[in-house]
Amino acid sequence: MQGTSQPQIANLRLDSWTEIAAFFGRDERTVRSWEKERALPVHRDPEHCHSQVYAYTGELSAWLKGTTPPTIDAEVPESWIADPHPVPRTHPLFKIARNRAVWIVAGIIAIVGGVVLAAGFRYVRASTVPGSSAQPSPDIVSHRPQAEELYLEGRYYWNKRTPETLPMALDYFNQAIVKDPTYARPYIGKADCYNLLREYNAMPAKQAFPNAIEAARRAVELDDNSAEAHTALAFLTLFGNWDAPDAERHFQRALALDPNYATAHHWHAAYLMTLGRYPEALGEIERAQKLNPSSLAILSDKGFILFLAGQQDTATELLQQLENNDPTFLAPHRYLGEIYLSSKRGADYLAEGEKIAALTHDDSALAVVKAGRQGLAAGGQRGMLMGILQAQKRLLTQGRISAYELARTSALLGQKQETLGYLEKAYQSQDDELMTLRSDVAFRSLRSDGSFRDLVTRVGLPALD
Repeated sequence: MQGTSQPQIANLRLDSWTEIAAFFGRDERTVRSWEKERALPVHRDPEHCHSQVYAYTGELSAWLKGTTPPTIDAEVPESWIADPHPVPRTHPLFKIARNRAVWIVAGIIAIVGGVVLAAGFRYVRASTVPGSSAQPSPDIVSHRPQAEELYLEGRYYWNKRTPETLPMALDYFNQAIVKDPTYARPYIGKADCYNLLREYNAMPAKQAFPNAIEAARRAVELDDNSAEAHTALAFLTLFGNWDAPDAERHFQRALALDPNYATAHHWHAAYLMTLGRYPEALGEIERAQKLNPSSLAILSDKGFILFLAGQQDTATELLQQLENNDPTFLAPHRYLGEIYLSSKRGADYLAEGEKIAALTHDDSALAVVKAGRQGLAAGGQRGMLMGILQAQKRLLTQGRISAYELARTSALLGQKQETLGYLEKAYQSQDDELMTLRSDVAFRSLRSDGSFRDLVTRVGLPALD
């Protein structure tokens, strides 16, 4: 390396457990346990004792590869270390810096100790961690390091949850599977990708669900003790297979395997919400929030559960705050739109619809918003709904919208027979949105209708009281 200048972004300093957890795509409690059980390389500020922790991306990447780099503070030249202030993972230099740090640290290890010594120390460290077996942890050692790195890259892009980054995440997960087909976590990531691609209108549900379920099942086959795998399969079993009992079985398995897995509590809350068990759903989403307090997805879903549980003002305040903090995050717009629609705030509902259409690049949704605005100007709230319905009918004939959407609009207009007819069409096409029948406020007026109640049980949901 003589004669070359070292990049200033070779290592980045992460100044909290939250940032360290974000680096791995896991919750804080998990990475805290890794420090105790797997010797995760974190440091503490002497002035703050145990409360202030920090870590370097180079050390964390090397730890994942099963190597032990020299102490960053003591042995790496200061010119290699970035400004010691936290850099958000969304910063474009983060990915570059982490990749460079991996190679620089690997080079240092080769120079000072040799590859053989590094490999030997990896085994000794894994076999001497309290609570571990004599064999190295399979999460750290047995899977190819390239697959682990590709998986983490995929999780980084998946966590951004946009139509642009989800295909990038899927590509990284597929690359990880090619590197190591026996590694379960990339299959989990792949299942989660397909699930969100469906939600963000980038892929039809009929294509996304089979791919997602296949990937999740493969993950469970590879690692039946993975809470992540059972969580992914549970969610997909509910919405893809309409099998609530089997979904609950996988959720309970996941929670038993890892009671501190935030995503399991989060998606179990969504499951309970779908079944109309709102107090239980609220309890689960609050557990998820405690485990991962910075998750926008968890906070957004909490807002909608609060709304369904009858706490509309609290829900609206939370969702508006989330929307203001990150206007590009989709979920608060969708949930606020539902609240505004149920409150007959037509202009606000359409404003949220326009934002959703822009974020998802959905021309059909934009056409519906335009028709709704024209109807609102001409005939108020009912005129808005009539305009929306006419636009939706045109889109349905073109195969660009689901019959379920027309059923919702017809229900809000009080058109009972039309509503039931569209719902039957949605059932015949196996529309996954039917799983929200019990919780969808648009259908509250039909809860006593025999045909509607029969449809609820036909899709596998518990019977209405």
